[in-house]
Amino acid sequence: MSIEQPRQQISPKKQKLGALKQFVLFNMVGLLNTLVDFIVYSILVWAGLYVLPAQVISYSAGMANSYALNSLITFKGASKKEGAVKAGSGRAVRFILLNAAVLGVSMLLLYELTETAGLGPLTAKLLATVVTVVLNFAGSKWWVFKES
Repeated sequence: MSIEQPRQQISPKKQKLGALKQFVLFNMVGLLNTLVDFIVYSILVWAGLYVLPAQVISYSAGMANSYALNSLITFKGASKKEGAVKAGSGRAVRFILLNAAVLGVSMLLLYELTETAGLGPLTAKLLATVVTVVLNFAGSKWWVFKES
């Protein structure tokens, strides 16, 4: 027989501050991931690879680091509240699905910005990144690393 402890109520102000702190941490981790992504992307495009396969490779290069650092730093409270097996497998699947969707959005944006709007590949990458950071944070916070 287990006795469940009641959850503490957190004020809306503290919830907003907590979400803001997570968003800042998420973006700090994201800067490192984005740096890796941009470096790999730039090298691949410079070497003559088309923007879409370059995006797949470069985006993938930052995913493992993102998962590890966001699990350990940004959303560590979610890790403590879930069981170890559930946290490891379910979260990993959600992470992969979210990142596949965000990668798809980024590829669509890159295609439209380079082929339709005529922007250069690095400018298009920067604009696409602005959009996908917000999508990735929202998906990470409320789906991948959600507290159960």
